Amino acid sequence: MYFDFRVSIPKEKGKIYERTIKGVTYINYEYDRIYKPDKKYNIPKRTTIGRKCDDEPSMMYPNPNFLTFFPDAELPGNEGRTDRSSCLRIGTFMVLEKLMTESMLDKIVSGIYNDDRGTGLFLDLAAYYLTTENNAGQYYPDYAYNHPLFTPEYKIYSDSTVSEFIGQISVGDSVEFQNEWNAIKKHKEKIYISYDSTNKNCQAGDIELVEFSHAKEDKGLPIFNYSIAYDCNNREPLFYEDYPGSIVDVSQLQCMLDKANAYGYKNAGFILDRGYFSRENIRYMDKCGYDFVIMVKGMKVLVNDAVKEVKGTFEEKRQYAIRKFCVNGTTVKRFVFPSDEKERYLHVYYSYHKAAAEKEQLEQRIDKLAAYFKKLERQPVVLDKAYEKYFSLEYYHEGKDDQCFVCAIEKGSVIEDELRMCGYFCIITSADMTAKEALELYKSRDASEKLFKADKSFLGNKSMRVYSGEALEGKMLIAFVALILRNRMYTKLKDEEERPLTQPNFKNVPAAIRELEKIEMIRQADGIYRLDHALTANQKTILKAFGIDANYVKRKVNEISNELNSRVKKVKIDGRKS
Repeated sequence: MYFDFRVSIPKEKGKIYERTIKGVTYINYEYDRIYKPDKKYNIPKRTTIGRKCDDEPSMMYPNPNFLTFFPDAELPGNEGRTDRSSCLRIGTFMVLEKLMTESMLDKIVSGIYNDDRGTGLFLDLAAYYLTTENNAGQYYPDYAYNHPLFTPEYKIYSDSTVSEFIGQISVGDSVEFQNEWNAIKKHKEKIYISYDSTNKNCQAGDIELVEFSHAKEDKGLPIFNYSIAYDCNNREPLFYEDYPGSIVDVSQLQCMLDKANAYGYKNAGFILDRGYFSRENIRYMDKCGYDFVIMVKGMKVLVNDAVKEVKGTFEEKRQYAIRKFCVNGTTVKRFVFPSDEKERYLHVYYSYHKAAAEKEQLEQRIDKLAAYFKKLERQPVVLDKAYEKYFSLEYYHEGKDDQCFVCAIEKGSVIEDELRMCGYFCIITSADMTAKEALELYKSRDASEKLFKADKSFLGNKSMRVYSGEALEGKMLIAFVALILRNRMYTKLKDEEERPLTQPNFKNVPAAIRELEKIEMIRQADGIYRLDHALTANQKTILKAFGIDANYVKRKVNEISNELNSRVKKVKIDGRKS
């Protein structure tokens, strides 16, 4: 193996020798002599350090031996070697590359950009979000400095280039990606899709989506909404939506159902939180032919009678126990709304743990209200009607317009009724199923809730760090791809954990990434990157979950090393590789 640059042939008197083989002149270096007492002469130790240039006799193409014996020699362009770290972390990169290939994400992204530069940078940013748990563009060059890249020639782009690239990602790119991503899914099999939303605070400038509304984490800032549809059967995100902050969950559902239908999901059911429960939404799901599993509070007026109807008949009976979730449940069939044309399956559950917690919360709320009212006694105030739910408010009228607050008297029967309803919750389904089946389906949406946690905590999207609507769209699309990859990591690690005789070490994504980042390639004296040390037992366990073994790592290390060291090439000589 010879380098593709030239150096001067060393002028070491008595140690440099030329040897010609089949018309090619090699430069040999005598690095030692061994004296043979029996023969009374020295035997020279020589090795080839380069190949003489035909057109310039004083120059040669060096090989790695030259760097070993002449480490201080000046190499042309040697200053360029500082553009990349001598220690590269390759573990997470290998896993993400394999996941991208398996899921066809790389092909979908390449279909959008039609060039290796755009595809590579997009995938690199998704890997950066996931690996570093950060979405700040100014830190991307630091990540690229010590990681392999998907960008051609592993080029490191500046933070300004990254910002410009993100700003050029359009709504059309997002639509095209989601169309292609959903087109490769199997649409014939019955699936249940969990749909949920959250909102994000935003203090940026020119972003049309942000509006003042009820934020889940109220910081007094305008917000925009973000929702994800998650395939609970195949355990992967399907599509996402970002929309103005003033639109409430119950209003957005029908738009989502139309999108799901357009993506080809005809044979599907939807798992929904209580925020989507309404007469109109249930009717629209019926119209679209979708089954549904939807949570309703036990205190909801529409199902309150159903809870009272079965109350006391199942809470302590073993036949109704669902031990997996520590609850008891039963099912009744009835109309939910008076105008319904068909009956629904109303699954009523009771949890002792939930009952104790809710009772304590209610008692604390009553105590706080009582203390608040005590401070206001004999004060000229008029309290809001909302305070009259649990208390009768008494006033003393001194004149026509003047009144004084006297005291608050507990509504004992109202509080007792609510205490008796603590611990109950309901799930409504359109399809006939048992209480256990309904609860298992609803609990499968926990994976989609973990996606929102991952999006904010592990992808850096708690703060979007953008100043325009275009940049917001770009970051949302990159983050969604990163979310798909992180979810696949999670499910594969989870599957490996559930196998018999498997140790549960490093079976969560953050811990796995931290361990994978310890797999490093070191640039050695000859300019070639090599694996620093063999894989540890923990690293082998993690990589096994992704179908990667030690041989795969060795092949990938050689591939990355050759790609990174574009100046190190195998030079053909007379049809042979030397």
